[in-house]
This record gives sequence, structure tokens and C-alpha cells, in this order.
Amino acid sequence: MSNHPIRRALLSVFYKDGIVELAQDLHRRGVELLSTGGTYVALQQAGLPVIEVAEYTGFPEMMDGRVKTLHPKIHGGLLAVRDDTAHMSQAQSHDIGMIDCVVVNLYPFEATCDDPQSSAADRIEKIDIGGPSMLRSAAKNHASVTVITDPEDYAALRHELEEHDGATSLAFRRRCARAVFRITSRYDALIAEELLAQEDNETQASERYPSEMALPLRKIDELRYGENPHQSAAFYSMRLPGSCGLASAQQLHGKALSYNNIMDADAAWELVREFQQTACAVIKHTNPCGCAVASSQVEAFVRAWEGDPQAAFGSIIAFNQPMDAATAEALAEPGRFVEAIVAPSFSDEAISILTTKPRWKANVRLLAAGDPQPIPGRARYCKNILGGLLIQDVDHRGWEPNALSVVTQRSPSMDELADLELAWPIVKHLKSNAICLVKDGCLVGAGAGQMSRVASVRIAVEQAGERAQGAVLASDAFFPFPDGLQVAIEAGVRAVIQPGGSKGDPAVIAAADEAQVAMVCTGVRHFRH
Repeated sequence: MSNHPIRRALLSVFYKDGIVELAQDLHRRGVELLSTGGTYVALQQAGLPVIEVAEYTGFPEMMDGRVKTLHPKIHGGLLAVRDDTAHMSQAQSHDIGMIDCVVVNLYPFEATCDDPQSSAADRIEKIDIGGPSMLRSAAKNHASVTVITDPEDYAALRHELEEHDGATSLAFRRRCARAVFRITSRYDALIAEELLAQEDNETQASERYPSEMALPLRKIDELRYGENPHQSAAFYSMRLPGSCGLASAQQLHGKALSYNNIMDADAAWELVREFQQTACAVIKHTNPCGCAVASSQVEAFVRAWEGDPQAAFGSIIAFNQPMDAATAEALAEPGRFVEAIVAPSFSDEAISILTTKPRWKANVRLLAAGDPQPIPGRARYCKNILGGLLIQDVDHRGWEPNALSVVTQRSPSMDELADLELAWPIVKHLKSNAICLVKDGCLVGAGAGQMSRVASVRIAVEQAGERAQGAVLASDAFFPFPDGLQVAIEAGVRAVIQPGGSKGDPAVIAAADEAQVAMVCTGVRHFRH
């Protein structure tokens, strides 16, 4: 029979919420209760008849509680196959009773690691051994044993017992077993990464891409759909030392985020983190369609929006400074609509304006992402392909003035150099082949994702229009031929930044010199796919 009654349960939890009520329900059904440590005390204080594990096994807890449930009477009672006569005979001869249910949650290893005051010894001490061992034993033998690790499932267990007269169904036990192996695998992955973080840089580098790797993912939300309505999707946080970004942002207002919202918000937040000056980025389909730096946030926003007002409608916007009331007022003006706004935080006045004034007030998502910290060196990008996963370092390279090489007869002016400093991070965040035009601290034209670099230049120039006169250009990779540069020169571009390194460099540089255009090479490519 697939239904299996619960006659004896072992309860040992770190988080005590709801455990007394669950134990009371089990007791009313005649279930014998075993427990350990603080859980035992809580159940005893609630007046429940409970047997301490040390009494049940006849072996005392020792080594500061490190050894208490690692005992044959516990694991034999969990692992014995009930319809295997040899198993049951051995259990009987060794006085091993069956345990039909385990309710365990694990030591807070992750929370301890998140505590900046915790030491390496504190973190090691919070590695749970007995808990995962019991969970895995019970989950392996789910044909007969019910295992619960999430307090959210206490109600589901009570429902099962009510539905099946004190028993649980095989389907329920299978679901619980799957949850256990997912939870314990994530727990182990966190531990492995923390142990690596305690090593020196050389050891960390040698194990950056280990031969076996589990990613500690935790679901943040199940999304309404993916990129398109016929695709399902979910949002997961990957907690690794060095991880950062939108996954830790707090949504203060608005509709649930969609898959595309998350992708765009992440792109916007990544871009504005590049700048020390007050910056605003406007993103459409993960590409910047507006970006500006200025002395005030409202000026940065207005200039970024004006980069491409048509594309900015329905965009996602990010700021690298807390959002103030003046910027909120400008954003809430008639004729503007955005899907989401990302900022380190929002003033109370800004929240009030954005959620009461514009027509889209009820829907706009406000995401507080916290102060933009430097991206840690161990942070990684992950991209899935069909049946696999690509993992790489984050592209940390940005504006590096000491590494620049002026390759033309004319050097960029101070104003041109300031615009090149803005253009280089922007082009890094455009999809390849990427070209952007910047003028007076504002993105005025962008070409992205084209099969031809010349096509990207043409798109950027067309978008910029008259603003291309006196603008600077950034290219994410070298110009193989002068043709793309020539399109920019004809539009009025006066300075260029690009990686260089092509066999065609001499011809490209000669074309720039002929037009008295300044060209700076970085030696760094910024492909983004």
C-alpha cells in the first residue's frame, strides 16, 4: 500500500516556529515523539510526552552536541526497508525501532556567513552534519518515511494525515524527498564555496572552475511567463561569495517583475554602477538607449531620456544615487512611461510622487538595490545553453586612463576625453557589434547586435542625427577596415575610442589622421553576447 502511517517521529529543528503545534497534532494521533536539544526542551515545556534521543539510543550527546543523532538506532530506524524480512530481523535483533517521520531543518550556515562579525570558526561550527544525514536517510527511504525540512510544509503534513487517517501518501513522500536532496545539495554547495573563500588567492584561482560544481540557487519568484507568453520562467538567486546584483534588490512598489523586466533592470543597474559621477541609464531590451552623467540627478535623468525619447518610452531606468524628489517630479511628467526604476534607495517624497502622480503609478516597479559596491573579484556570469551552462568572470575592466594609447596625430581635447570616458563603459554594455556616440556627457546614438560593424555605425549615426557633429564614438572591438570609421567621420565624429589590434589598424589610423580625428586605443575588447 502506498500510504504509510506515522507511529514514531523525530523532531529536531533550529527554527522553532510552528514545531510545538505540529508536535501537538502528532501526539493527538498517537505518534511517539523523539527529539534533541532545544526542540526537546520546547516540546517538554509545552507539556508533551517526548523522549530525548540520548535516552532512546542509550548513548549520550557528546562533543558539544556534534554527536547525538549519528547512531544505528536512528539511521537504522530510518533506512530499514519495511518489507525486507532480513532488514526487519536485523532491526529486531539490535532493538532498532522504526522511525516513520523526520522533521529537521538545518543549522543557519548561510546566515552565519552573511554576518560580517562571524569568524571562520563560527562558520565551520554552523556546518550541520547530523541534520543532513537524517534528512538524506529519510529521503532515500521515502517509500516508508516522511521527511519535512521546511516549516512551510507543516500544514501540508497535517493535511496529509487528516486526508489519509494518520498516514501519508507515496506522492507526498516523494515530493518531500525531492525537496530534501535539493536543499542539502544547495547547503553543500554553500559550504564548499565558503571553504574556498577561506583559502589564499592562489588556491582560489586554481579551483575557480572545479571539475564538479553545484550552484546554490534559491527561487525568488515564479514568473508569469518567460521572454514570451508561451515560455515558463522563474527567478533564482545564486548565492556565491562575490555574488551581487539585482537578485538582492527589494521591490518597494508595483506589479510583479516579468522575465524581461528582470533582464532589463539588471542591465540598467550594471551600467550605472560603472560611474563615480551621478549617472542615469535608460535601458530597452538590455541595451542602453540613453545614458548621461551630470552634477545633479535630475539633469542626468533629463539628458539620458533625451538620448532617445521614443525608445525611452516603456523602458527601465537606473540611477547610481538615491532617487530624490526633483528627479521623481521630472520622471512623472505627462508623456513619460517606464516599466521599472532601479536606485540604491528612494526618498519618501520620491516614492509618494511616483506612486500617486503619473498615470502609470499603480504599475511601476520601484527596486531599491542598495548602495552600488564594487563588483567582487570572484563574481561570475552564468549563461545557459541548451543542455549546458557557461560560466565566466565578470568583465571588470572599465575606464583605465593609464592604459590608453593615442595612435593618431591629434590627441583628444579635454572635452572629448570626458565624453570618451562615458562612451567606453556604455559600449561595454551594448550587445556586439556595438557602437555608441556620446556628446556633452550624454549618449546620443547607439548601434547594437548587428552582424556588421559598419551597420552598427550607420544605425548610431542615424539615431544621433545632427548631434553626431562633434560627438565621440566608442567601438567594443577593433575596426577591421576604415569603412565603419569613414561613416562616422562623414557624420561629424571628432574622436574615437576602440581596442585596436587589427591587421587593418594602419589603414584605419590613416583615415582618422586624414580627417584630423583623434583616436585612442585601449587594448581591451568588450564583446557582449
